[in-house]
Amino acid sequence: MSQIKDLTAGRILPQILKLAIPIIATSFVQMAYNMTDMAWLGRVGSETVSAVGIALYLVWLGSSLMFIPKIGAEVCISQSVGRKNMDDAKAFSRNAFGLSFLISIGFGFLVWLFTGPIVNLFQIENDFVNQTAFVYLRIVAIGMPFTFSNITLSGIYNGTGNTKVPFYVNAVGLILNMILDPILIFGWGSIPAMGAEGAGIATVASQILVFGLFMLHLKGKHNPLNTKQYLGKLNKQFLKPIIKIGGPVALQSTCFAILSMLLARVLNYIAQGNNIPFSVQSIGSQIEALSWMTALGFSSALGTFTGQNYGAKRWDRIQKGFFITLGIASTLGLISTALFYFFGAEIFSLFIKKSEPDVLKMGIVYLMILSFSQVFMCIEITATGAFNGIGKAMPPTIIGIIGNVLRIPFAFVFAFSLVDILPLFSEYLNPDSVPVTSVWWGLTLSSILKGSFLFLGFIIILIRHPENDHELPFQKKWINLIPSRLRQQALTVSQIKSEK
Repeated sequence: MSQIKDLTAGRILPQILKLAIPIIATSFVQMAYNMTDMAWLGRVGSETVSAVGIALYLVWLGSSLMFIPKIGAEVCISQSVGRKNMDDAKAFSRNAFGLSFLISIGFGFLVWLFTGPIVNLFQIENDFVNQTAFVYLRIVAIGMPFTFSNITLSGIYNGTGNTKVPFYVNAVGLILNMILDPILIFGWGSIPAMGAEGAGIATVASQILVFGLFMLHLKGKHNPLNTKQYLGKLNKQFLKPIIKIGGPVALQSTCFAILSMLLARVLNYIAQGNNIPFSVQSIGSQIEALSWMTALGFSSALGTFTGQNYGAKRWDRIQKGFFITLGIASTLGLISTALFYFFGAEIFSLFIKKSEPDVLKMGIVYLMILSFSQVFMCIEITATGAFNGIGKAMPPTIIGIIGNVLRIPFAFVFAFSLVDILPLFSEYLNPDSVPVTSVWWGLTLSSILKGSFLFLGFIIILIRHPENDHELPFQKKWINLIPSRLRQQALTVSQIKSEK
């Protein structure tokens, strides 16, 4: 049982950091697969980047579905560990892994079968982009069972508090990907240059290696739950809690991915067939992932920490853990804001050829606009981890879906009704390009709204929960931020607690 980390006692900050840093490192490694592809393919040209960008939306959609077993495993296993019920923890791991394998095989098959209609959905008026996207997506679809199962396997380890193994395993895969990418994209010796096709092959090969390493470790004596049986018949008793907790998170992320694909069509419509804005958004979203992947690492750590303490009924630690993690994530958001706003040119130039100055200039504008939402985005992701840890995944799902749906009307309103009030960024854009920034202002505004509502939502839970008799830091100030009706209910609950 040495692989299990007890998070119900001890100093909170070191525990959060020890959990989060390997998760963040693992997230960066997983993100680096796409960023490595983008960095090398950016040297090929913006059309190739656009093609891969189309495929990555489908990878994102599949990864979203994998939140069902991943988040379900993290929370259910961590709560079982908090209750000292290791038999349940083992059962949850088996059911999560089995479910992930079924979903990933089914999704990969459907993507391979309907690759053509999927590519046509984006309405890119460029035959080279469409054909390249078709080939790349077909290759990536073959590797999806391995790629997506790796996500759940990481969740199983995270749920036990052992976050280092997923980092080490994924890092080995990244090293292989970094070696293969330039060789297969540009060619070497007798190996021909394959462009985007080579990038897809490199990614699939790396993910197969990662899956193999996970399997070797799970069959060894140091596996996280001291069991070698991770596949078996699915059991409704354990499958239901996994779906109940992971389902809303997956629903939110899936809706986010689908809405992002629709938003890409909106962007192409506003841009009137110009593929530069889509290239910018494809690259920019990968850059912005540096910020939200970091926040997601702390969110996963907070979910595991909160899950164990929720199982042990340690609300004092749940509360302290939330505010400590929130402070760290907000600081990281401020750093991202400064980097995106003041160093956008230096950052974006790493991913595009110098011979495409228009792409670079628009990329600078993209990062400047998104910089205003980074703190709120980090708050949103952190609060989501706290909600997941206590098994209440529905509030973040509802707020997330509503906020993401609003991005489409925001884009149209800014582009056609309020375009005259949008900043011109005349140093970087010509006047005809200003309307495309409406999509990015919509992203920023929705992130600000989601972060604000989720933060206040978890504050209300902390104040109103009958098992939490610990006053919040600066509680009177927090209460003043809550709407009056909810504030009165919170004060009533607080008075009852005091009388007890």
